[in-house]
Amino acid sequence: MKRIFAFVLILFTFSAFAPAPPTLKIARLRYNGGGDWYVSPTSLPNLIAYCNKNLGTNILPDEDVIDASSKEIFNYPLLHITGHGNIVFSQAEVENLRNYMLAGGFVNINDSYGFDPFIRKEMKRIFPELSFVELPYNHPIYHQKYNFPSGMPKIHEHDGKPAQGFGLIYKGRLICFYNHESDIGDGWEDPEIHNDPPAKREQALQMGANIIQYVFNAD
Repeated sequence: MKRIFAFVLILFTFSAFAPAPPTLKIARLRYNGGGDWYVSPTSLPNLIAYCNKNLGTNILPDEDVIDASSKEIFNYPLLHITGHGNIVFSQAEVENLRNYMLAGGFVNINDSYGFDPFIRKEMKRIFPELSFVELPYNHPIYHQKYNFPSGMPKIHEHDGKPAQGFGLIYKGRLICFYNHESDIGDGWEDPEIHNDPPAKREQALQMGANIIQYVFNAD
């Protein structure tokens, strides 16, 4: 992907000299509709810390929270959306998010349970010409630093269905990744919150790191 975000070029800094101060941030999207946009508050900071340690990224440790209508979304290479239920975008937000993704921005969606019918409806408003497609197991997002030969790891049971990873693909470019029946976002949270087994939490963090690496290394 040819990003318009010039700052992405400095994301991966492997230098023998003193490390540069963090310059990048990831944003959580705040939305209307009552679907708990704020759920899993420790998830993104933990994922960022994991990526900075294991991928050599240089991301500021805390997430930003931003509204879908804000022009500031163009300052972030990745927007994270999560929740449990309803989500509603205004027409201005629909247009802003579409322009963001067409300009090279990436949207990562985590179904924290009960999100599926609502997020699909709103993403269809943003890209009526596109539909979510299940990504094949050989897709590069599953084979960055960490290898997931069977696709999305199953972190939380939810309805007991297989974990799936879906994407919106625009002119050959993956612009949105949506994990369903996996809930890696809960797996990123502090260990004592869900008491996930350490191996399960590590799987969630590794898959999250793959998403970060895929987005910021894509050309």
